[in-house]
Amino acid sequence: MATIDYKKADTFEISGNWTVQAKYLKVKYKDLSDSDLKFEIGKEQDLLLGIERILKKDHDEVINIIRDGRVDFFCLP
Repeated sequence: MATIDYKKADTFEISGNWTVQAKYLKVKYKDLSDSDLKFEIGKEQDLLLGIERILKKDHDEVINIIRDGRVDFFCLP
């Protein structure tokens, strides 16, 4: 399980299978590529910052997109 340090005092944790979540995000947001969503231990903040830049969203929005994507994915028929 990977942990991403949140810009604020909180900690955001990616739970579940990041590979599956990344595929879902790539389908939902066509601007994201495999390299944009590549997870590397110790570079979690870079991952979030890259997604923010590409989607032109702020940090909280990206966190919510990731959280919502995880829920949406598992709720799909």
